[in-house]
Amino acid sequence: MDIQSIKNRFGIIGNSPALNHSLNVAVQVASTDLSVLIVGESGVGKEVFSQIIHALSSRKHNSFIAVNCGAIPEGTIDSELFGHEKGSFTGAVDSRKGYFETVSGGTIFLDEIGEMPLGTQARLLRVLETGEFIRVGSSKVQKTDVRVIAATNRELLEFTLNGRFRQDLYYRLSTVPIRVPSLRDRKEDIPLLFRKFVIDFAERYKTNAVQLDEDAKNLLINYSWPGNVRELKNIAEQISVLSTQQVITANELRKFLPEKASQNRLPVLASNALPAGEFANEREILYKLFFDMKKDVTELKKMFLEILQNPNMAGAAARFAHESLLNDHAVNGETKQGYDMHPVMQPVYQPSPVINTSQPVIIDHHPDDEIHQHEEVEESLNIMDKEKELIEKALKKHKGKRKDASLDLGISERTLYRKLKEYDITE
Repeated sequence: MDIQSIKNRFGIIGNSPALNHSLNVAVQVASTDLSVLIVGESGVGKEVFSQIIHALSSRKHNSFIAVNCGAIPEGTIDSELFGHEKGSFTGAVDSRKGYFETVSGGTIFLDEIGEMPLGTQARLLRVLETGEFIRVGSSKVQKTDVRVIAATNRELLEFTLNGRFRQDLYYRLSTVPIRVPSLRDRKEDIPLLFRKFVIDFAERYKTNAVQLDEDAKNLLINYSWPGNVRELKNIAEQISVLSTQQVITANELRKFLPEKASQNRLPVLASNALPAGEFANEREILYKLFFDMKKDVTELKKMFLEILQNPNMAGAAARFAHESLLNDHAVNGETKQGYDMHPVMQPVYQPSPVINTSQPVIIDHHPDDEIHQHEEVEESLNIMDKEKELIEKALKKHKGKRKDASLDLGISERTLYRKLKEYDITE
């Protein structure tokens, strides 16, 4: 059977190379009993491919059943697939056959296989390798002859790396993988699909089929379609029912396209170093934060050491301390009433008085002042203590004159007055 006949039989529309390749693989593998893994985004039509494989196989006259593994609760999925014995669990009032028993000789399609619990995965692996299974609550081994076709919209290989999917089951299922292309990868098929859908809905609702102008057609083609064919069909139905125009413009079409999804998908960086990417990112942020904090503390220690060795830097240090405190208040939204913003945002720096080193410095030494015991005391590097110390030194230097002290410190007199109250400095 050629590809076009298959498309007509199963209602597949499109002529893109990617779609034709996937159909060719499905046709070739249909005559075998190999397990097939169908991979593709949500809404691309993975179940149609499973029906094609079953319809072209030697099992086509036997049963076909589709099971959504993500829709069955974890506590009952084993019973649904493999059956259970009476009294095996609460509510098991009778024995029950599972899908692998009732569909023996046919095909079972396991959709969203990535959502299957690990315990059930082990049972499924045994079925695939030996054709044997055991009902829940039983010890009797039973045989089954079922072809398994699985599908997923996840990357199962990544799931195997973080322990969410068995690696041996992955390789057993993906004997022949088929990747169904997304609608973004077959843009030339979008106008054909839309036209088919609006004609079908026009016949159903007894209306005239809508048409797209050139701009609307380009918008339709360049839309990202995260929901793929399913989403395109829904949009076509909405337009057929709600639109009051026969010819749809681009502006009219935008009303039916979700705003967030209509934005272009931008590439993002993904870290594969750790399975839990979000925790890895948080760790990297914390490491960077601690590194920056350590660097800042080192620079502060170095700066205060230079201040102690060179008194001329006292004025600059006071300005630095004041600006740092003000910035902290501004960033945290805690700027209080009475803060004199202008002198700090645009400070007028006054040069510190230059000490004349040409004259010798005479130190009056008295014998009674000799130090008989030396003790090293670790100096505090708290920026608040240093600021208080510099203010006290400036006041002492200028004999309590606030105006002269504030000029020497490079701050306003009003700010100095507030600092005196804040640090409880008595003149």
